[in-house]
Amino acid sequence: MESQHQTSLFSWLYEQACDQFEYQGKPFVRHTEAEAPERTLRVRLVYEVVDLEASLTDSLMSLPSLVSMATIQRPLGLWCVELCLNSPLTEMQRALLSALPKLEVIEMPKQPVRLDLPGLLVMDMDSTAIEIECIDELAKMAGVGEAVAVVTERAMQGELDFEQSLRARVSQLAGADASIIDKLCATLPLMPGLEAMITLLQACQWRLVLASGGFTPFVGHLKDSLGLDAAYANELVIEAGTLKGEVRGTVVDAQFKADTVARCATQWGIKAGQRCAIGDGANDIPMVQMADFGIAFHAKPKLRLAADAAITHLDLRVLPYMLLDLSEQ
Repeated sequence: MESQHQTSLFSWLYEQACDQFEYQGKPFVRHTEAEAPERTLRVRLVYEVVDLEASLTDSLMSLPSLVSMATIQRPLGLWCVELCLNSPLTEMQRALLSALPKLEVIEMPKQPVRLDLPGLLVMDMDSTAIEIECIDELAKMAGVGEAVAVVTERAMQGELDFEQSLRARVSQLAGADASIIDKLCATLPLMPGLEAMITLLQACQWRLVLASGGFTPFVGHLKDSLGLDAAYANELVIEAGTLKGEVRGTVVDAQFKADTVARCATQWGIKAGQRCAIGDGANDIPMVQMADFGIAFHAKPKLRLAADAAITHLDLRVLPYMLLDLSEQ
């Protein structure tokens, strides 16, 4: 990351030890993540380039509710400033901050999920843990890509029942050579930030699970390569090296994903308040609502409305900045 901050306010915040600073006649006070002022609301601003700090300084100067500021440190290559406010952001303040490019505005819940305690993260796979929709890629390889992609998009928008859409799409794969599965497994494009996020969460004793409306070969590949704790998806029927255009067993639908959050938390003794889920489509709504903290990632509008927080501009490295670390205490 760059070392040259854009204003003296941010240089003070990141680089100096004194707890108070005056900038253009306005006093500022700093706190640590573990010792925020009581009865204040935490808002975190996550960004990747310091060029944004001049605009952020203007925004902070116009925040009358600002009580104190802190830097939030994670070994993930992003910058993060925490604001403690004595009243919530107004719609206008929120809109002005959200309009800044490549900035994530995170309004923390009153009882944030703790990074420094064991937790659970249940992740969707397609367009969340990886950059593609596996069913669409399989369909392209099988020569039926366009027909399947139309159904996929309608399902992601919540316009179609998931199980019906799944079976309709899979039926298009009938007769395809099963070798396309291994070819796709070998080239799965991980979502940017996924590996860094996983490494940090695993170091903090978190359990990590995939719950996908996709297919078992792909979640199994990710589980093994990333060292995840569990992975659930749909099983394609293959006979004599050929896809039959069917799935067998219990369908991993929206309710199955939601149940996975509760079941895994019970299995591993994850305490209430420490269950997170992240996804991108309407099929993830029950899952993020079942979690104590549900995150919409580059998501469809219906999921953004249902989630507790959203990552809209940056990558998955943002997620640990949404969690509270009190290990300094």
